[in-house]
Amino acid sequence: MKQGKRPTKRQKLLMEQNGLNHSEWLVVKSLRTEIHLVHREKEDQLVIHL
Repeated sequence: MKQGKRPTKRQKLLMEQNGLNHSEWLVVKSLRTEIHLVHREKEDQLVIHL
């Protein structure tokens, strides 16, 4: 499993707009059209489309 990085302020705002708690998610990949996230504890993966 890839290791995630802490989200930026802009990414935190996008997460909160999508109903996620930014302190529970790490950013694995950030593209122009989507952000790939992984949960800190459960290791669930999620994709947010912009």
